Amino acid sequence: MKRQKRDRLERAQARGYQAGLNGRSTEDCPYNGTDARTNWLGGWRDAREELQQGLYK
Repeated sequence: MKRQKRDRLERAQARGYQAGLNGRSTEDCPYNGTDARTNWLGGWRDAREELQQGLYK
């Protein structure tokens, strides 16, 4: 059985999360579409909050 590709918006959020963990700026968001950009920024915010809480070093 083939695995389905992950949803584009889910992928945008995961990439935003990684960008946030790596300390990248919100200006580095590669998406222009509203939905994808919103998900990328949401993932970025989640990562930054977890960094501030000390979950990652």
